This record gives sequence, structure tokens and C-alpha cells, in this order.
Amino acid sequence: MSALREAAMTSKAWPFEEARALLKRYAKKAPEKGYVLFETGYGPSGLPHIGTFGEVARTTMIRRAFEAISDIPTRLICFSDDVDGMRKVPSNVPQQDMLREHMQKPLTTVPDPYGEYESFGHHNNAMLRRFLDTFGFEYEFISASEFYKSGQFDDVLRLCVERYDAIMAIMLKSLREERQQTYSAFLPIHPETGRVLYVPMKKVDATNHTITFDDEDGREWTLPVTGGNVKLQWKPDFGARWAALDVDFEMYGKDHSTNTPIYDGICEALGGRKPNHMTYELFLDADGHKISKSSGNGLTIDEWLTYASTESLSYFMYQKPKTAKRMHFDVIPRAMDEYHQQLRAYAGQDIAAQLNNPVWHIHSGNPPESKMVVPFSMLLNLASVSAASDAAGLWGFIKRYAPEASPETHPDLDAAAGYAVRYFADFVAPKRVFRLPTDQERAAMEDMRARLAAWEGGLDAEALQSMVFAVGKDHGFENLREWFKALYEVLLGASEGPRFGGFIALYGVKESLALIDRGLAGELLG
Repeated sequence: MSALREAAMTSKAWPFEEARALLKRYAKKAPEKGYVLFETGYGPSGLPHIGTFGEVARTTMIRRAFEAISDIPTRLICFSDDVDGMRKVPSNVPQQDMLREHMQKPLTTVPDPYGEYESFGHHNNAMLRRFLDTFGFEYEFISASEFYKSGQFDDVLRLCVERYDAIMAIMLKSLREERQQTYSAFLPIHPETGRVLYVPMKKVDATNHTITFDDEDGREWTLPVTGGNVKLQWKPDFGARWAALDVDFEMYGKDHSTNTPIYDGICEALGGRKPNHMTYELFLDADGHKISKSSGNGLTIDEWLTYASTESLSYFMYQKPKTAKRMHFDVIPRAMDEYHQQLRAYAGQDIAAQLNNPVWHIHSGNPPESKMVVPFSMLLNLASVSAASDAAGLWGFIKRYAPEASPETHPDLDAAAGYAVRYFADFVAPKRVFRLPTDQERAAMEDMRARLAAWEGGLDAEALQSMVFAVGKDHGFENLREWFKALYEVLLGASEGPRFGGFIALYGVKESLALIDRGLAGELLG
């Protein structure tokens, strides 16, 4: 056994814990289909959001961990339930009135409000695939519309008819009495209106594999369950899909967790083996509400990538998947800096520590070298005082601080500089509040200015930090956090900020002197 595999078999990193549990599934013999199948599901009722990305990112992390401990081949399927009837119009898309005319129709028959694709479902599927491709995921995409219409699902659909009573017994136990009276595991698609119908069954014919029902106008119809004429309710569909594809692993949000016995039971009623699954906590918006595709709250993938790298988002996804996390713009700077901290630490770690490092899982065991010689938080503060409008506007300062760096040799730093300028303009600048110093703070800042004017230590960030620290102590700040907070509030318009010595080293001594003068004179108040 290789050293890496040996370490992976005891690693406490959650992807390895899930991978080892999955390996036990085939402890006695390899899968007959020849591979282990991972699946993620997507309901394309609205534009894909970051939670959707998170499922694929985290599943991929487990898949790569599994490949590190096993020689069994793997596949990842991203399944889109685009036969689902549109039950409400998402509030964040155009042509609301037009979409309302197509309520309850399968998403792949609803016109695309953007006018770009064959349908709204096709549009949202394309958006999902574009997002996933941006991150370089290796996956196979399956559309439920094609799955139902092509006949790939027919065998299981026929089995659903033959074992309808067993499926209904599982479902009815989970429903209120009133709902039990009208519930059907089958949802026929009306031959004339094309709408997905939520109607009770008059007959389920196990011999001919047909269903008979009355539509909303009281007309009776009999349809075969095959060929795309019928879809399954979403809970039976979950379990039936597992059985049809022989899925080995699927994760889903905590809001699905109470349905796990239903999904598993239906899969087993149809002759399948229930997959391993992992439940993750939900993402919350700025107000603590669950992120929703239809309401469009929370961050989109495009929004995150406007202000930070793809890797920083993957890092955010790796952290504590079983803990609910706020997902708002203010989490971005920390994710950027912590990702690069882990990247810098990786090279000096032993194998066990590397396998526990998030960057191993983000980069499938082959993380790059970090070129971020300036932290993102520092770039934000540089954007604050430099009036830069793009990355080029920051490079004059960066080059003085790190002469060996350039946009060509440090592309991640160049990209981060651009992100920082945009993030500062959109989120920091509107909230800045400057103030004048107190008498104690003014005396300390004047002293710091004098020491800085006489400074002969070059741009040594640690030496400058020690000097700033000493000024605070000499002027009686019992809690030095209050001294640094004063510097941030008077000079940067924020209550938090970077290591101030590093900031001076990056911004420059002469420039910092001018900033102190403006702060003391009240010129930053606006």
C-alpha cells in the first residue's frame, strides 16, 4: 500500500471519511456495473445558485478521495429534473406574464424568457453546465426529459406500476389524511395541454402498464407510463432514479433528511440497493434565510466570481459541510485569504497533514504554488487609499513591496488585485465612515508620523509593525486593539483592517505620511 493510500485510510478529513464508508459498500466484491456511481440532482426551476455548485464540488471531493483509496473506476452524473412542472414563476427572471401562461408545464416545454434556448429548462440546464464547466468538474449530464422520453427509464416505470401498492404504502405513511385521499405516485402529462397533472388514479394497470385518470375537466384518459407520458412525483422519482441508475452515493441538503427513509424504501421496493448518502447543512443569506433558486436571494456563482477566485469558493464549500453557513458578500475576503494561507502551508506539510488540508481536496491532490505575496485584505485597503480603478492601478505599489512580482509571473495576485478593486468599490466604499481622532489618539498618531518621517528601516513590514506597536504602548493604550482600531477608523474609514506595518510597507512611507496628515486634518471626512 502506498504511503498516500495508507494515510488516506486514517485521515479525518470528511471527504475521506465518506469515501471509506463508500468503500465498505464493495468490501466483498466490486460493483457488477464496473464502476462506482456518484450522483447530484438539480431542480431547474430557477437559475442555478451556489448551493447547486456546492453539491457538485463536495461530491467531487468525495469522489477524488475515493479514488485515492480504491482502484474501482468512478463516474459522476449530474441529473436535472427538468420534467418537473413549473409551480411558480421565479421572481428574478424576465417576462413574468408570459411565464405565468405556462404554469404546471414541464420546464423543457416552457418558452425561454431570455429567448436564447429551446425552453426555460434548457436555458437553466445550460447555465448549470456553464457554471460547472467553469470549475473544470468532470461529470456527465442527464436531462430527465431525455431520460423519460428515450426509454432509459421505461423498465423502472413499468416496475413502478407492478409494485404500485408497495410504493404507495411507503408514501401514504408520510402524508396527512387529507392528502392521502388524492395522492398518486404518478403525475400524468396531459396529452392536449401539456400540463403536469396532480390528480388521483382511477386505475393502475400492472398488465398493460397504463394509468387511468380524470383530468381537471372530468374527461377520462388512459396513458402508458412509458415514453414520457408520465413522470413520478419527486419523492418516488428520487428512489426510482437510484434504482434505475444503480446510484452508489448522493448527498443532499438537510431539508431532505426526513425523506431519506422514503427515498431508500422506494429504491429497495424497485429492486435497487439504497445508496450511501450524506446530508449537509443549508446555506443562508445575509438575513439568515435559506438560499432559494426561485427568490434569488443569496449569492450567485457569477457574483462570487466577480469578486474572488473559483478556488476561494471551493474552499468555502469545503469548510464544515454539516454546519449552516451565511453566504453573503462579506464572507469573500476571508475565504480568499484563508485559501492562500492553506496553499502556502501545504508544501511544508507531511502526507497526513496534506490530506487534511482543504487544498488537497480542492485540487484533487495536486495543488499549485500560491503567488499571493500580498493578502487580499491588504489589497482591499490599498484599493481604499490609492483610488485605483483597476488592477494596474495597484501594481505600482505591489512592485515596490515585492519587486520580483509581476502580472505575468503572479497571475493569481494580478487577478486578486482586480477582484479587490471591484469589491472595494461595491461593498467597502459605500460603508466607510471616517472620524477625527481623540486627543490621546491624535498625540499617538503625531508621534507615529514623526517616527515614520525619520524612518530608515526601508519597507520591512515586521519592523514597521513593531514601531506602530511601540507607539501604542508608549501612549498608554492598555488594549492595543483600541489603538489599531483608531488607526483604521481615522485613516481607512473602517473598524477593522490589516497589520498596519504591512500596510505601510505596501502603500509606501511617503504615501502613509500624507494619509496620516489628511486624517489628522479631517480631510478624509468628506
